[in-house]
Amino acid sequence: MTWGSWGSQYTSEQMSNLMGQAYELGITTFDHADIYGGYTTERDFGNAFIKSTLKREQIQFITKCGIQMPCEARPLPVKHYDYSKKHLRMSVENSLRNLHTDYVDLLLLHRPSPLMEAEPIAEEFQKLKEEGKVIQLGVSNFTTSQMEMFKGVEPISWNQVECSLTHEQPLFDGTLDYMKVQGIGAMAWSPLGVFFKKNSDQQKRIKKVLIPLCEKYSCAEDQLLLAWLMYHPSNIYPVVGTTSASRLKKAVESMKITLEITDWFLLLEASMGKPLP
Repeated sequence: MTWGSWGSQYTSEQMSNLMGQAYELGITTFDHADIYGGYTTERDFGNAFIKSTLKREQIQFITKCGIQMPCEARPLPVKHYDYSKKHLRMSVENSLRNLHTDYVDLLLLHRPSPLMEAEPIAEEFQKLKEEGKVIQLGVSNFTTSQMEMFKGVEPISWNQVECSLTHEQPLFDGTLDYMKVQGIGAMAWSPLGVFFKKNSDQQKRIKKVLIPLCEKYSCAEDQLLLAWLMYHPSNIYPVVGTTSASRLKKAVESMKITLEITDWFLLLEASMGKPLP
């Protein structure tokens, strides 16, 4: 999301270099959405990808669709969600052209729509799958009841939700529990939460606990926040948003950190601002 005009505004050469650096670190999955950069970042990434040394079979592409966002590329009267068969197909085929690929590994329904119906979505996805254009179907920001709509209609492979130490609701509202029971993989966007963005009472409480733990585990603050998230039994995959190769390296190294259970709960208590019930 932040490689293009919504963030670092990387050139094609810079994007190609970062792809290669990520791959060398063992990062092989690139997360997109059609709306990123006002419908421009997928195309910019795709143009950089074909200039890179990476082979398509070495990596995985995720993309999302469904949000219709008013912008220069689409002068719409209002932001809305569209999961019609026509829009799903148009979005997928646009993403394939933009990314210079024959298929996407995972298509995510970006946000749930109040008008959404599982059956027509499943029917169109099956056609796209049979055509070899999409391999798996997933969702993003879906609640348990919204995921339940697809049960018995079309298997959902993944749900990408907001989850972090500063946004721990999915740990308690049943979302991750449901996903684990149903075999739905968990991805977390904004895995560092607002720790580095807001100078709040919550941030101060967390920092008071975090600093001595960083010394204990010989790691940086962002690494410990990722380690805290990955400690959860749902096997959460953090969607790391940095455009810095050095920070990507640190993120990968955070997988080596094994927290003690009491330290995990010390951080949770600090975030919540009160002991567990």
